[in-house]
Amino acid sequence: MPLPRTSRRALRPVSALVSLLLAALPATTALSPPPDAPAAGPVPRTASAWLPYWDRENAYRDALRHAGQLHTVSPFWYRTAAADRIEGHPGAGDARIVAGLHRAGIDVVPTVMDMDTMKPGELAAILTTPGLRSAQISALVRLADSHGYDGVDLDYETIAPTPDAAYRKVRAAFAEFVTELCAALHARHKQCVVTVSPQTATTGRIWDYAAIGRAADRMRIMAYDLHWSGGEPGPVSGTGWYDRILRRATALVAPAKIEMALPAYGWDWRADGTRPARHVTWKEAEALRRKVGAPYALDPTSGTPHFTYDEGPVSRTVWYEDARGIGVQLAPLRKYGVRNTSLWALGFEDPGLWKVLARG
Repeated sequence: MPLPRTSRRALRPVSALVSLLLAALPATTALSPPPDAPAAGPVPRTASAWLPYWDRENAYRDALRHAGQLHTVSPFWYRTAAADRIEGHPGAGDARIVAGLHRAGIDVVPTVMDMDTMKPGELAAILTTPGLRSAQISALVRLADSHGYDGVDLDYETIAPTPDAAYRKVRAAFAEFVTELCAALHARHKQCVVTVSPQTATTGRIWDYAAIGRAADRMRIMAYDLHWSGGEPGPVSGTGWYDRILRRATALVAPAKIEMALPAYGWDWRADGTRPARHVTWKEAEALRRKVGAPYALDPTSGTPHFTYDEGPVSRTVWYEDARGIGVQLAPLRKYGVRNTSLWALGFEDPGLWKVLARG
């Protein structure tokens, strides 16, 4: 299997000026970084991130600010509309953004998703019909060959609720589809990235992690929505949940191929959970917390910040992610040897998160 392109990922050398200054210091001089500082030298490029099409300019500037840590950006630009057709969201293929990311040494691997375009069962039919599956692979390869892209990130999620009677067949077909797609992309020296949902004893059964891990360059695990907009209030992610996810994933996929996709957002629920929650980015959640005067609180079990407030007669509760919480939640990644992370999404996050990721 060809390795992902590395030509744009060379680490920056240490400044010659800094080297001369350090050499001039007396031998007895001790330079001690603060306890929470990353190791001296360039920060490894261990992060990737999604770039949302609805806020692409802000997200693009965010990517450039943190280019030294990002090896890949996946613009959330495309959706599959039919077996032989991929459609673009507004701004898809923006040449200025692609060129700017490349100049910053960042690979551009756009995401293709299937939500809001596929009718129930339509994607399963494509996957399990050889001719339709081949047409889908050809469409994805054509996309990868366009706009100077470095590969494709596959984010197909509507196969997850496949009925029990069919899920084993669809699961096997998706694994075969990924294997064939990755081989076709590798033949063109393109990257093959596959985004999946968390797999635990009771979730994510549609994904054949072992087969995906063999075929793909990286498998991104969407490690969020432990509690989601349509459910009861609670942590978006959590330390214990990460441990369960990675215990299973690393038993099936090499840790070097896994990217733990971290949330930079949260949900704002009615406290009684009787209505769908409102989506909030970290910036929005923090601004709201300060506006209502709620104290900062970090849940000791999940490592997730949360607060409550009143909106007229209605009590509401917000759970979201920030740098401090994610710093706590990274412990399972270190335990299982997973160094690579992905962020949903650029422009959503606590700026302090980048320093946390640099420490690993």
